[in-house]
Amino acid sequence: MSDDALAPDSDLFLEQLAVGPMQNFVYVIGSRRTREVALIDPAWDVAAIVERVEAQDLRPVAALVTHYHPDHVGGSFMGQQIEGLADLLELRGLKAHVHRDEVHGVKQLTGLSDGDIVKVGSGDTLRLGDVELEFLHTPGHTPGSQCFRVRDVLVSGDTLFLQGCGRVDLPGSDPDAMYASLRKLAALPDDTVVYPGHQYSAEPHETLGAVRRMNPYLTIPSLETWRELMGR
Repeated sequence: MSDDALAPDSDLFLEQLAVGPMQNFVYVIGSRRTREVALIDPAWDVAAIVERVEAQDLRPVAALVTHYHPDHVGGSFMGQQIEGLADLLELRGLKAHVHRDEVHGVKQLTGLSDGDIVKVGSGDTLRLGDVELEFLHTPGHTPGSQCFRVRDVLVSGDTLFLQGCGRVDLPGSDPDAMYASLRKLAALPDDTVVYPGHQYSAEPHETLGAVRRMNPYLTIPSLETWRELMGR
């Protein structure tokens, strides 16, 4: 499955690819004019992803990581070896842009070295042709979870789903940090289009205004109420 939901006259290219048995999304994002793109969370079938991208005369120049879980970056998971960043770097020699708090986890899972990784922080940017992508640190699901914002597009990883949010009961999770991250995303404009890390709802993407109406996690009024819901 793929979905390029942007108007063809926009310089921003964005394609949403459904991959793997866990309903993951991989994203291809970049410039229509220069054909430079980044691959967000490339996993499961890396060769097919690269082949699809290059068949469209697009040139992958970077990998972007929302968080270090193996269904997003590759590695061993429940006795299964998932393709991911290591396979992509072997194919094309790209560098992976990883939040500085997530580097250790990415290296452990994928075998990448420091030389394979570009450490980024919240507010850093990456230019792809005339398209500027902003990194937003949104901890909670993992310490270094991050989202990517380009104009009116938000690729939200496992921080924000259309009808929920990422789990906060896993090693490295932090429920209070997740609440703060959701508040941060909820403050973005209503016309921001949210592209999540998994298809856990009928629609593959939706405006933040619509997400706010159907996702109760974005409207919890206080940290105290949040903690009660989380059983804390």
